[in-house]
Amino acid sequence: MPSITNPRQVVLVSCRAKVDLLGKKVHKDNIIALSWHMPVSFSPVLYAIAIGKTRFSRKIIDESNVFVVNFIPHTLEEKALFTGRNSGIHIDKFKEAKLTKEEAESIDCPKIKQAIGYLECEVINQFEVGDHILYIGKVLKQDLKKNSKRLFQKIGDKFTTTI
Repeated sequence: MPSITNPRQVVLVSCRAKVDLLGKKVHKDNIIALSWHMPVSFSPVLYAIAIGKTRFSRKIIDESNVFVVNFIPHTLEEKALFTGRNSGIHIDKFKEAKLTKEEAESIDCPKIKQAIGYLECEVINQFEVGDHILYIGKVLKQDLKKNSKRLFQKIGDKFTTTI
């Protein structure tokens, strides 16, 4: 069934923190695929992402208070599906999805080399919104490396791109 709010651009949000897993603190880098995100302020530049309360990436962002929004080309559809369908609790999504880590310049967080652009964000506020947490990030660095057709989610596992 079509949705009036779709299609929505898919991004891969990367994050990093030391988190408690089975009673042990471990360093984790992770990626989550999202299509619920948007700019919310010009001055200062703020960007919002919504993450389900049960998601592992939420725990990482709660711990570190930083994240990177990686804008991806439509050619990364399978990698977006993989990162959206699998939890990073017990796997390395960068390795399994064959995505290359680069270090962010303004925060302690990885970004994705294959991305066409990115926003490095520091969490300044968060709100519980039903079954999601809405994170408001102050954009500390941004770059559009190249203009390319982007990936948009129609509904479920159906995608499209820009013309």
